Amino acid sequence: MRIRLSRALPVAVAVLAAVAVLPVAAATADVPEPVPHTLPAADHATYIVTVSKESDPAEVAERVGATPVHIYRTALHGFAARLSPDQVEALQEMPDVETVEEDGRATGGEVFGQYWGWGSSGV
Repeated sequence: MRIRLSRALPVAVAVLAAVAVLPVAAATADVPEPVPHTLPAADHATYIVTVSKESDPAEVAERVGATPVHIYRTALHGFAARLSPDQVEALQEMPDVETVEEDGRATGGEVFGQYWGWGSSGV
């Protein structure tokens, strides 16, 4: 049984055209917009909050309505977030919160050299 090219060609073209349109249709389908991340208030300072190992840092932040900028689980156990003065006070009163420190730049300065005796001794 032989199939003529004149009959098979239009069918093949139709199938290829249908397959070629599929990615375009999928790409133009309605895609829901992602939920925007709510930015913390820019006028509040950023704080580093450490919590006890038994506590979940994200849950502690949620209790005071804070949106963590970062959650620490390795070197520290806590989170960083922009906090209002009321949030700072509420966190400081929680028994599972260990420290609440305003974020800032840390430098070694002269302390390292003086500790090891390299400071002003002329070594």
